[in-house]
Amino acid sequence: MQQPSTEFGEELRKRRLEAGLSLTALSGAVHYSKAQLSKVERGIKAPSRDLVRLCDAALDANGALNALATPVVADTSAEPAPGQVDEEDWVMQLSPDGANRFQPMGRREVMSAGVASLMTWRPDGTGPASPASGAGMLEASRSLFTHYRKLGQTVEPGLLLPVLIAQTHTLRELSAQTDIGTRRQLLALGSRYAEYVGWLVQETGDERAALWWTQRAVDLAAAGGDEALAGYALVRRALVTLYRDDAEQTVDLARRAQSSKLPPRIRGLAAQREAQGHALAGDLNACLRALERARILLALRDDGSDEPVIGTMHLPDPVGMATGWCLVDLGRPREASEELDRQLALVGQDAVRTQVRYGVRRALAYASAGEIDHACALTASLLDGVAAVRSATVTTDLQRLARILARHANLPSVRQLGPRLGTLSRSSTS
Repeated sequence: MQQPSTEFGEELRKRRLEAGLSLTALSGAVHYSKAQLSKVERGIKAPSRDLVRLCDAALDANGALNALATPVVADTSAEPAPGQVDEEDWVMQLSPDGANRFQPMGRREVMSAGVASLMTWRPDGTGPASPASGAGMLEASRSLFTHYRKLGQTVEPGLLLPVLIAQTHTLRELSAQTDIGTRRQLLALGSRYAEYVGWLVQETGDERAALWWTQRAVDLAAAGGDEALAGYALVRRALVTLYRDDAEQTVDLARRAQSSKLPPRIRGLAAQREAQGHALAGDLNACLRALERARILLALRDDGSDEPVIGTMHLPDPVGMATGWCLVDLGRPREASEELDRQLALVGQDAVRTQVRYGVRRALAYASAGEIDHACALTASLLDGVAAVRSATVTTDLQRLARILARHANLPSVRQLGPRLGTLSRSSTS
C-alpha cells in the first residue's frame, strides 16, 4: 500500500476482535510489533504487503484483507503482436570490455542508420543445404542447448545471451535452405532457444525485451507448424505480472493457457502459475485446487517429441516447490519453510540458479515466521550464488527479505549479514 488506509485498518480490527485476539496475540502470530499493528488499525501507518499476507492468513480472511490492500496495477503487458520470423534484422554489439548489446531493428532503420555497410556473413542463397548439414546442425544444437541450460544455472545471463542469440539466428537462417521436414525441426528447436533467451533476458530485469523474445519463440514455432508454444507464451507473460504483484492478470493469463487443445505439460505449468496468482490474492482453496490440477497434468506422459522440455529441468518435484512458493505468499511461513526444506534437499548442488531462487524464498519464509537467526544463516550461504547468477527475479525476493530483516537490525546475525545483503539486493543485473 502506498498510503495508510482507514478502511483496511477498520477491517483488520473488526476481524481481529471477531477472532477473539488481542493486539498482543496477533503480534505474536505475525511477528510484527503491537505498536505497529495498532498504528495500522488506526489508519496511521500503511501495512507492508508481507504484513497484509500474514494478517490475512492468521485471521482466516481468505484474501479479503489482501483485496483491500492491493493497489491497482496498470496493465503494461499488452499482448505482443505476432510477426514473421524474418521481420527484422538483429544487431548485436560485442564490446572488448565485456559489455554486450542486442537491438532488433526494422530493415528501414538498418538502412537509414548505415548498419548495412558493416561486415556481414550470411549464406549466399545459391542452393539448398545438404541433408547432412541440416541433420548435423540439429544434433549439435540439441546437445548444445542442454549444455547451455546447465551452464545457465551457474553464470550470469550476460555471458550466455550472445551465443544463444547467435544460435537462434543460425537455426532460423539454415531452416530456409532445407527440406520441409528438417525445416520444421530447425524452427522448433530455434523456438526453444528463443524462449530460453526470453527467460534469461527477464533475469536481467528487462521485461519488455523478455516479452519480445517470447513472441519470437512463438513465431518460430508457428512457422515450424507448432502452435502450442503460444500457450506457453501466456505462462511466461504471467510470470511478468506475478513479479508485479498483479494477482488478477496472473490468474487470467494462466487460465488462458489451460485450453484442452494444448499439451498437458503446458497446461500443467499454467496451472502452477495460476496457483501462484491465487496465492498472491490470498485465496488458499483456489490455490490448492490449481496445484492439484498441475500435479495431475504434469504426471501425464509427453507426446514423445525429442525437442527440449519446456519449462524447468532442474526441479525433481516442480509442484511441490511451487506449493512452498505459494505458502509464502499465502502468509503461511511455517508451512512454507517445511515444504521448501523438503524440496531444496532434492535439488542438485550444481543447479545454483535454482538453489538461489528457492533458497531465498525459504529464508524469506523463516524470517516471516520469526526465526531471524536461521533466516540469516540460510541467506549467508546463498550470497555467493546470488552474486554469480545475477538474477533480477531473485533480487526481488532478496529485497523483500532485507526489509523484514531490517526490523531486527539490532540482532548480531542481521548486523553481520547486512552490508553484503544490502549491496546484492541493490545491485543491477543489466
